[in-house]
Amino acid sequence: MTRSLRSASIAVMGLLALGGCVGARPWERGDLAAPKMQFEPDPEATALEQHVYQYREGAAGGYGGGGGGCGCN
Repeated sequence: MTRSLRSASIAVMGLLALGGCVGARPWERGDLAAPKMQFEPDPEATALEQHVYQYREGAAGGYGGGGGGCGCN
C-alpha cells in the first residue's frame, strides 16, 4: 500500500467516524426525553421488581440498599 493511499484511507475513515457525532435539535429533544426512550421507562416498577426478587431469593446486592430476606427494609 502506498503512503498516499494509506493517508487517504485514514482520512476517509476519520470522516466516516465523525459522521456519528451529531447533536439533537431542540425540537427533537422532547422525543428523546420520552419515557419510552429511557433504559428503564418506569424506575419505580423496576425498584419494586428488584425488591420482590431480593425477597424471594433471600439475597441482596448490586443495586444498593440493605436488609434481610424478610422484606422489612
